[in-house]
Amino acid sequence: MGKKITTLRDLIGAIKDKASQSKAAFISKPSSFSLHLAVLRATTHAPSSPPDDHHISSLLTLGDSSRATASSLIVIIMDRLHRTGDSTVALKCLLIIHQIIKRGPFILQDQLSIFPSTGGRNYLKLSAFRDGATASRFTISAWIRFYSRYIESLLYTSRILGYFLSSSASCNTDEKISTFLNSDLIRDVDSLVQLIEETVKLPDSLLLDGNKLLYEVIGLLSSDYLSTVNELLIRLSEFKERLSCLSFGDSVELSFILKRLEGCKERLSVLFSVKKPSTELLWCSVSELSLKIDDLKVDFSKRKLITFEKSSESARFNNRVIKFGDSVQFSSGRYEMTNLPMIVEGRN
Repeated sequence: MGKKITTLRDLIGAIKDKASQSKAAFISKPSSFSLHLAVLRATTHAPSSPPDDHHISSLLTLGDSSRATASSLIVIIMDRLHRTGDSTVALKCLLIIHQIIKRGPFILQDQLSIFPSTGGRNYLKLSAFRDGATASRFTISAWIRFYSRYIESLLYTSRILGYFLSSSASCNTDEKISTFLNSDLIRDVDSLVQLIEETVKLPDSLLLDGNKLLYEVIGLLSSDYLSTVNELLIRLSEFKERLSCLSFGDSVELSFILKRLEGCKERLSVLFSVKKPSTELLWCSVSELSLKIDDLKVDFSKRKLITFEKSSESARFNNRVIKFGDSVQFSSGRYEMTNLPMIVEGRN
């Protein structure tokens, strides 16, 4: 019975795909029809597998032309995402956006980064997405809400860094990092930790058994996580070199960010159970840097106390000098003038 329902649903999905292609042929301009068709082919209703790599590659190639074409392609993808109520189509649209971030041409990534022109957060507009066709689709809807928030955070972090995280175009080096201001480094680390905080919100009901779409999502999240770890390691290593130059405010802010990161450790170990040398090194670096910052804050407190004591002692000394001066002051200038000749005569 379940198989027949699934087959019927697949048939309905195939009919919808054909209808969408026919509609695109009817209403699209000749210049944009190929873009519409590429998006529709990559985001079919078939729930059995993620978008075919051939279709994604074709889509990315189409976007690697003029700025106007790249902009139109992003608008078409977003329009497909916002109009659908089908969890499979929505998930495939999000996967395509993620693939653009990861391996898309620069011009397509650039158009994605500035969409929409009004800016802001939550522009994927999926916070209320629900597909109630079946119980499993209703549960997968939670994944779509999570995944859209995650991609929004990924785009936000990429804007802060100045390049797309996990992209083949990202090539930051230690030399570049060394030229950053402390405030810039703190801002980078904070945005990377925000992305990790979003990652650990992955729904508990994994539903991974046999669901290739969700396996694809997990694979991309895992790749992003390792990239995030590498970006953090570079910046935390730079902070170790700058500890003596950190202000008290910077040290407190960095300490707070590191505590937030440590709060994600347990959940991350569950989501990504395979241990990597880079992740082990990250947690060692976080612990080491946290301890050094704590020592630095203690040193700041001691220096502040010493400065306060010196200021207090100086103030008491000044008070004593002032009181002594007050005791030898003449009560009247006239006394000085009238007695001055007598003093002179006495000396003669």
